[in-house]
Amino acid sequence: MKPSPFDYAAPATVAEAVALLGDAEHEAKVLAGGQSLVPMLSMRLARPDVLVDITRIPGLGRCVSGDAGELRIGAAVRQAAVAADPAVRAGWPLLAAAIDRIGHPQIRHRGTVCGSLAHHDPAAELPAAAVALDARFVLAGPSGTRTVPAAEFFVATFQTALAEDELLTEVVFPAQPAGRGWAFDELARRHGDFATVGVCVLLDRIGDAATAARVVFCGAGPVPVRLPAAEAALTGATLDADTLAEAARVVRAELEPPGDVHASAEYRREAAAHLLTRTVTAAWERSR
Repeated sequence: MKPSPFDYAAPATVAEAVALLGDAEHEAKVLAGGQSLVPMLSMRLARPDVLVDITRIPGLGRCVSGDAGELRIGAAVRQAAVAADPAVRAGWPLLAAAIDRIGHPQIRHRGTVCGSLAHHDPAAELPAAAVALDARFVLAGPSGTRTVPAAEFFVATFQTALAEDELLTEVVFPAQPAGRGWAFDELARRHGDFATVGVCVLLDRIGDAATAARVVFCGAGPVPVRLPAAEAALTGATLDADTLAEAARVVRAELEPPGDVHASAEYRREAAAHLLTRTVTAAWERSR
């Protein structure tokens, strides 16, 4: 199919983009990488009156480490550029690993980090990584700028806290503690497919005991699913067979993933338990 007719706008400032998005007489959609939007246009799942191209707005194409050691990724920054950045791979390796599992290279070279986050497909890798890493979202609207934590940004399938007249201008990832262990893994039917289920794991430890853990799943619910009980099973413990078995038991008992044509809920739950065992082991080996 072909898209419905639409107008095209290329604002020069964030204020101009916000004004276009807030025009009550026209439905507008933001165009950055287009890797989610263009297929929706072609299938007529989206029929906007105006496409607002934000790629020419100064400042939105920057990916920089701030004064506090945080990572700030502008709305027009491509996924591949972030994953290839040596500073990102050194300071936020979980984020780079999650990006590396997105689709295919062609998609990552056009798709943007903020675009994937704003689109919020529950099976996508980046929303789960954002929750695991305590990211913050900077939203510009008619009344000014506001910041929303990742735990509150994702509302439901394809829904976020982003209002129709707001623009996600950047996502901010705080600095990560030195020596933090990390791992990301997912199960997909084929290379490049959306994840049937995936998991992000972060581990801090002193000596032979974990002092903190973060476990967040994608593809396991309408939003990224964090499992505090699994984190509690890992915290204060030495990584051994009993610890891994208890964490996997918690996943099987508490995770409530959806069932669909791709996989049953039971299959996703069992796969999630196995993925957790593998990722926790990898994160432990990377921690120090």
